[in-house]
Formats: sequence, structure tokens, C-alpha cells
Amino acid sequence: MSTEPNPPVFLGFDFSTQQLKVVAIDENLAVIHQNNVQFDSELPEFSTRGGVHVHADGLTVTSPVLMWVKALDLLLDRMKRAGFDFSRVRALSGAGQQHGSVYWKTGASETLKNLDPEQNLHQLLQDSFSVLNSPVWMDSSSSQQCNDLQTAVGGALRLAEITGSRAYERFTGNQIAKLWQTRPREYQDTERISLVSSFAASLFLGDYAAVDFSDGSGMNLLDIRSRAWSQVCLDATAPHLDRLLGEPQPSTSVLGRISAYFVHRYGFSKSCSVVTFTGDNPASLAGMRLQPGDVAVSLGTSDTVFTWIQQPCPATEGHVFCNPIKWQEYMALLCFKNGSLTRERIRDECAGGSWERFSDALRTTPLGNHGNIGFYFDSMEITPPAVGVHLFGTDDTQVYRQTMMMMMMMMVVVTSLSPQMEVRALVEGQFLSRRLYAERLGYSIIPGTCVLATGGASSNRDILQVLSDVFNAPVYTIDVSNSTCLGSAYRALHSLVAESGVSFADVVKNAQEPQLAVTPDPRAQQVYDHMLKRYARLEDRVLQKMHP
Repeated sequence: MSTEPNPPVFLGFDFSTQQLKVVAIDENLAVIHQNNVQFDSELPEFSTRGGVHVHADGLTVTSPVLMWVKALDLLLDRMKRAGFDFSRVRALSGAGQQHGSVYWKTGASETLKNLDPEQNLHQLLQDSFSVLNSPVWMDSSSSQQCNDLQTAVGGALRLAEITGSRAYERFTGNQIAKLWQTRPREYQDTERISLVSSFAASLFLGDYAAVDFSDGSGMNLLDIRSRAWSQVCLDATAPHLDRLLGEPQPSTSVLGRISAYFVHRYGFSKSCSVVTFTGDNPASLAGMRLQPGDVAVSLGTSDTVFTWIQQPCPATEGHVFCNPIKWQEYMALLCFKNGSLTRERIRDECAGGSWERFSDALRTTPLGNHGNIGFYFDSMEITPPAVGVHLFGTDDTQVYRQTMMMMMMMMVVVTSLSPQMEVRALVEGQFLSRRLYAERLGYSIIPGTCVLATGGASSNRDILQVLSDVFNAPVYTIDVSNSTCLGSAYRALHSLVAESGVSFADVVKNAQEPQLAVTPDPRAQQVYDHMLKRYARLEDRVLQKMHP
């Protein structure tokens, strides 16, 4: 504990889709201040809904870059009025919504270096962007550019092997290619392209900030093994792109001291360090304090899986990013569209709308569900690309729900699933899918592996028991309401000691520990190791039927 009269403070910012948030922590990791600005309600002049503009084609989605700048003005002014002592801030870092891009106009670097502290940032920078509305992660208008990129490098799998992901419409490289092809004048008037994260860092630095390895992995441009821009990807995207992007840097890099603008306007110390900003997902991995072999499963409207991996195996489903904590290693990210809404549908149809009856069904059916396996894709799934409900029995033949049986008895002899068995088929099937795709990207269960569960369904102990059994690992719960900001603040603190060899785990060891929820049944490994292989085989059958 510091004996200084004004002990140090560390800031973590989150430039997310709908708001700008900040958390301040002290050296003991205690949160001493938090604040936010909601874009829609507090900056109505930008006319956003959910922080974005959805264009008439229904595919193009952008956010006004000056809205993000003005939000920072509001946030810092609000902190100052609340009496926050900026002079105590030793270092700051932050995160931005992944994949979004910002285009600085020629001459903007000089503006950044000569900011007048008597004026607001949004006034000073109003003429500094060649593109006023930045494409963001919700945009899906660059399908042609995705196809072009994959063709140029030798296919989707080859692109994933280089950059960690196949081509996605929201990924930054494809958005840059679209800009170059459709709006060449704006592209030619651009002297720097930033991610939302490095754009935010640039504001604090008073100069162009480097893209970090981790967020740079979400662009379809960075070679995740050499951690340099892939020349074949750059050449397939737009001219002179290496110059416009600058050299990427490790996520633990200290970029420099804070701009004099913030020293004079808000009272920051001249010695305050600006640490590389990263993407919101990598920052969340830091905020959840994952360790090698751990997996975080967010059980929300969509289910998301984060893992810390050491030997990546990029595939055409999911994403591999450079690790934001230990840049020589990696993290994997998977998103599954059919999450809580599907669980709620089966609750309503098979458990009378009662979570207690849903839980009772899980408690009273056996591990492995008598060999019955279910695939529940109410909406077109992301991982894998499939739709529909597909149920299989012990001998891999298709089975049906009891409610369908009477309708079908006159046509064919069928086997049916009881409502209780269907509840288990859903939950086991979802978690087998999460494990299968995580392992395909390089994840493996090792001694000491734990699962961190978050999101609405993490409050249901019986759902967590199935998760624990399928992964054969204890499941912990953790509050991640501020994980992105906290991860950024933790990274700011760690950056000051990283070069001396102090690990991130040592820096955050006194943070609040996750709570143990459940441990795996001793029989789980034998049941689910075998079942996982069947699940993979049956999934292939489903996909072949859909995409012959």
C-alpha cells in the first residue's frame, strides 16, 4: 500500500457502441470512480439509435466520429466537476468496439500536436477527419470485398491461417477496401487509419497511436504469427496501406506521455503514461483475469466464448487474436447466435415457462441424456452456419418431440423425446458445441482449467452444472459489468512494471476472486469425451444436409 499523500490512480476507458465509460482504480485495484456518457440520450444532436446510424440499404452501419470525441469532452468535464483529481493518474489505457475504423484527414497530425486547452476537443478536431461517419462492427456491406480478399490469398482457410479469421464484412480491412473502391477521394485525403481503440489513444497522446497486436488481429490484415501486416492482404485491400496504418505494437506498450492539452485543461500530471488501447473483447479477457487453459462463457442473448490459448489453430469458424496480456500467446473468440432466446423457448414449450421445472428436468435426466443429442438453431447460426432443430437418438437416427409423435404415427414409426429429455438435449448440445469449436481453435482442457460463467443464465446452478460436466472443469461466476474498463485499468497498471518481468497475474492477484459455483461430476469426462466425437459427426451430417 502506498504511503504517498496522493496515491496513484489508473484509468480504463471503454469506447463502446452505445456509450463511453471510464473506471478509476487505485493501486489496490479498488474502484474509486466510474462514469459514463450515453450517446443517444446525452448527444441527441447526432441522431443515433443504439449509438449508430443504419443506412437505407440496411447493410451499412456507421457512427459519427465527432460524437465519440464530444463524448470524451463531456466525460472528462463531468469528472472534473465531481472533483476527480486527475493529477493522481499515473497511467491510462482503454478499449474500443472492435473492427470500427477512423480516417484522419491530411494535416490532422499537426492539429493533434497543437491542441488549444481553452477549447473543446470536438471543436478543435471538427475538420480532422476525411470520413465523418465511421464504419462499425454492425456493418455488413462489404461482402464483395471479403470475396476478393479470400480469392487473393488462396481461400477462406488460408486467410484464417494468416490473420486468425476468414473474411468478415465487419472486419476493418474489408471496410477499408470498400472505401478505396467506392470513395477514392476520401481515401486519398487520408493520412492515417486508426481503429476505434487507437483513435481514442491518439486523442490522449496528441499524436497518432499505434494499433496494438490484439485489436489489430480483428482486421483481416495482421499476420498473427509474425505480428506484422501481411503484405498479401495489404496489397489486396488498398494502396499504400502500410503507411496509413503505421507499425503495430504489443498491447502492453507504453506509447508515451499524455498530451499537454490534458495537462493544462484537466490537471493531469505531465508524467502520466498512455498505454496502448485495445479492442473491447481483448480488454474483457484482461478484466476477467483469464489464465492459460481457462475459458470464459458468456450466456446471454448470444453466447460468447473466450479462451486463452498458446498454440492457435485458426479455422473458418471463430477468431484467433494475439493475446492482450502476453503478446507472444493468443486468445480465441467464438460467438453463437442461438443463446438465451432458444433456452427461453424450450423453457416455455417443455417446462411450462418455469425455470424451476427447467432446472428439475436437468437434475432428473442423466449425464449424456441416454445418448440423445440435439442441435437447436432457431435463427441462422454463426458457428456453424446452420438453421433448424435436429434431434438424434442413441443409434444416430433422427428422433422427434412427443408433441410431434401423434402427428407422425400414421406415416412412420418414430422415436420421441420427453420434454425433460429435450431440455437436457438443448443444454448439453449448446455446451458441446461451445467446447467443440473452442478445441478446434486450439483450446484444450489442462490441469487447473476453470470455466468463468457470465451473463443471465449464469445465475442458474443447474445450467452451470451441465457446463461444468461438459468441460470437465469447475465453473466460477464473476461480475463482468465493467470488465472492459477494469481490464483497461489493469493493463494500465501492469504496463508500468511489465518490462521488469512482473506478470499480469501478479499485478491483479488482489482483485476480487470469482465465486465457485459447481464442480464436475466424476463420471463427466468419460461421458462427454465420447459424446463430443458423436456431436461433431452428427453436426457434419446436419451441415451436409443443409449445404449438399
